[in-house]
Amino acid sequence: MRQPLYICLLVLTVCISGFSQSKSDVDGAWQLTDRSGQSTIVTIVANYLMQTTYTANQFIATRGGAWKRNGGKLSITVEFDTKDSGRVGQVETYNIAINNRQLTLDGPAGKQVFSRLDEPTSSTPMAGLWRITGRVNETGQRTTMQAGPRKTIKLLTRSRFQWAAINPQTKQFMGTGGGTYLKEGDQYTETIDFFSRDNSRVGRSLTFTVNLTGDDWQHTGKSSTGGVVNEVWSREK
Repeated sequence: MRQPLYICLLVLTVCISGFSQSKSDVDGAWQLTDRSGQSTIVTIVANYLMQTTYTANQFIATRGGAWKRNGGKLSITVEFDTKDSGRVGQVETYNIAINNRQLTLDGPAGKQVFSRLDEPTSSTPMAGLWRITGRVNETGQRTTMQAGPRKTIKLLTRSRFQWAAINPQTKQFMGTGGGTYLKEGDQYTETIDFFSRDNSRVGRSLTFTVNLTGDDWQHTGKSSTGGVVNEVWSREK
């Protein structure tokens, strides 16, 4: 009587493992660059996706939202879109395929093929989706931000980051920035590749002291304008 039960459990384990692998194989950063030098970066991790198009001299557009995958289909519930805010709240579906480190998305805008830039591993614990939840003043007192429709989120893969300030309820977009990051010990450095509010800041590197405690990430340092930064981010689940 034990053998059928063992076989069922084995099949269930294989199915769960296969589902997990197929869901996570898209995680990471992907890039498409056209002949004019215009780059489109897609970052996908922790059930959230951001896609941004820019050149060395200009921020062009960004969009993002929560995603789900069902076999060869990827659906996105749009939370922000700078080209068309009317898409916010809609669910868009893409045909998806991954082969030879290339990601093919075929959807409303046509077919696009991206090449892999990175993928999260167990040695990149900061990879995931984060939301700013507090700030710390000069005396060390923390002010907690109440959760609401307006939010500032940050998505990290193995080597890339992007933050976005949005309000999906009102379809407002307040700004975004992104690029590459490097964490060494308690030092975390961001290098800006694009910034929707001020392109003159592209190329700058900002270093922060990082303290990770459970699902909280506190970093202190200075912003690109020279202001003091002491923020608390919490992992979104």
